[in-house]
Amino acid sequence: MQKIETARSYYLFREAPFSPVAIFWSVHRGQPKIWRVLLSRSGISAQQLVEASSPCSILYSCAEISFVADQIVAFLTGDDVPFSLDITRLDLCSRFQQKVLRAEYGIPRGSVSTYQRIAKHLGNPKCARAVGTALAMNPFPIIIPCHRAIRSDGTLGGYQGGLEMKRALLEMEGVRFDRKGRLLAGEIFY
Repeated sequence: MQKIETARSYYLFREAPFSPVAIFWSVHRGQPKIWRVLLSRSGISAQQLVEASSPCSILYSCAEISFVADQIVAFLTGDDVPFSLDITRLDLCSRFQQKVLRAEYGIPRGSVSTYQRIAKHLGNPKCARAVGTALAMNPFPIIIPCHRAIRSDGTLGGYQGGLEMKRALLEMEGVRFDRKGRLLAGEIFY
């Protein structure tokens, strides 16, 4: 068994519905912590993203990280999985992004919010675009369910894993869309 070095960056892959997922992690203050989750996207596999973004990381895991990886796979198969933010390096995000990610984390399964509503919830109704940018750069997709944020007009907006995956995840949670791709049924949060 390889010794875990605190200064090293590690990653692991999991085959998952939609596409493989990569999880980057390291030891922070004596505990394994995730600092990035990568979703494969159209034309770019998680493996290619790992090679491009962190070629010096080592393929390795530990029990805590493997557990979260298994939870992510279970979530992507439709299970209602309660993730903990304690395993993440949220401290690597700006204060604003942390606020946005925590607000997004608070949106329950089967509900959606809009970038505008999240901005209002955070006390600045004029920062909807900044909310969208913070979510587009979410380092913890799935753990922090940024697929639950949509546009004010009821359409999907963007998603790191692609719009097909975003819609499928929301539909697994009971959110429905009409033929034009606008929100039909689902609780609006905030």
